[in-house]
Amino acid sequence: MNSEAKPKHSRSDRLEARVSKDQKELFQRAADILGLTLTDFMISSMHNAAVRAIQEQEMMQLTGRDREVFLEALQNPPAPSEKLQQAAKRYKQAMRHW
Repeated sequence: MNSEAKPKHSRSDRLEARVSKDQKELFQRAADILGLTLTDFMISSMHNAAVRAIQEQEMMQLTGRDREVFLEALQNPPAPSEKLQQAAKRYKQAMRHW
């Protein structure tokens, strides 16, 4: 049995899903190939899919051109605009009164 795929947390909550006969047979076949129970296979698969979905949503992926523009802006930032200079001045004044 593949011990890496087994959940490491205690299980107290319950999840249920209705699937077609074909889906259940497919899931069971995959579980059998991996040496897992159907429950362990489902939990492991859902966990991996959830982690991947969250990572994809939270990770910024840049094209080569995006990277070039980003690095250029970091290495050679534009001069601060008048509005930015005014905002910085207001901030500094506000912080003096703290």
